[in-house]
Amino acid sequence: MSTVAHSKKRKRDAEDAGKATITLSSQPANQVGPVLASFPSLEPPRSTAFKCYVQKGADKSVPFEAQPTIIAGEAETVEFFTADGPLSSAGCSYMIGVHDKRTNTTTLRPVPMHILTRQVKALKNLRPIEVSTEERMQQRNNLGETFGTKKAKAAIRARERNRVDIDAMKNVAGHLQDTIMQNTESLPTAEEAKAAADNSRLIPPYNADAQSPKDAYALHDIIPEAEFNALPVSIFKASKSDKDALSHLPSNRSDWLKLQLKLIYSAPKPNKTELKIVYYISTMMAFHRNSRNVGDKDALQQKLSGVPPIVLDGLLSRFTETERSTNKSKMTPQTETMLLTYMFALCLRQEDYAADVETLAHDLSMPPQKVINLFKSLGCVIKKLSPNELKERGLPDSAGETKRAVLKVPLEFPKTRVKRARR
Repeated sequence: MSTVAHSKKRKRDAEDAGKATITLSSQPANQVGPVLASFPSLEPPRSTAFKCYVQKGADKSVPFEAQPTIIAGEAETVEFFTADGPLSSAGCSYMIGVHDKRTNTTTLRPVPMHILTRQVKALKNLRPIEVSTEERMQQRNNLGETFGTKKAKAAIRARERNRVDIDAMKNVAGHLQDTIMQNTESLPTAEEAKAAADNSRLIPPYNADAQSPKDAYALHDIIPEAEFNALPVSIFKASKSDKDALSHLPSNRSDWLKLQLKLIYSAPKPNKTELKIVYYISTMMAFHRNSRNVGDKDALQQKLSGVPPIVLDGLLSRFTETERSTNKSKMTPQTETMLLTYMFALCLRQEDYAADVETLAHDLSMPPQKVINLFKSLGCVIKKLSPNELKERGLPDSAGETKRAVLKVPLEFPKTRVKRARR
């Protein structure tokens, strides 16, 4: 029994003798220590001395392996130096171990890893020969002619044929410049082009210098004075309430018109001008709804039976075009846009220049964005009114949740977007 136990103990001691103890270095972490270096292309002679430099102003209290250091040394003909500072990557670090045979202990210390590059001393002050674009292209063509495919050689010859001879163009450059100047003299200036664009807008005549919204679009530039005087007022005098007056309008299925009449009749005495504007807007809505019948004036007059003939003739003359083949009136996209912008200019006037966009879009069965774009073409901005603006217009606080088209002065129209040409 004792012999067996003694042999097991000796065997265990022999196994423990082959094991080493691993510990971390007890030196301060920021103390200068060993460095790992890698030479990817050329190894220096063993006698080459290297020095470690730290970046000026760097924090020397951080661990040595994290400090911004570089390694540099030089042999007889070649210089070696760190390419991009110590190599660092997340989750990876380098260590050097020193083994003490006496105590059978291995001490590990973190070290920085440097990738070194080289520079030949004899070539250090030499600058590369600059090659011009023409020389580079010539060399490329030579390679293509020697080793290229038939397709590549054909492309090289095509480029040579299409190349412009600059020396030959020197004699005609002056003539070309004179021709260009002569042809561009008739072109409008930027101010003239802007004025022409403003004058061709499909909106009512406007006052660009207006300092108040009420001066931007004159009433009789939208409704000619003769038509305005012909608008009936007797139907409103006979009406006892706003609901009764709504039934006499050419277009009486409108929430916007219903609200405007309610506001007018809430006053001690209804305003005659406002009643006429509401009647004319109602006529324009009915005219827009019956746009397919504008070619048959008699049928249109029956649809708008209460509208004075002079008003109907004015709408036909301003907001329709005559077809050459049939000599009948027709509403085109351009004239429809004019009809709507004229109508919306009156709506702005009626609503103290803050029109309810959503209600008008619903009444006209139009997408709200299209209505918004038309109001913007008049110089409006789309926003929600502040409490002070609601109070000035006599609107309830609940109206602050509705976006409105507010006319701003001086007038600013949307800029035309320039589309880039497709390549």
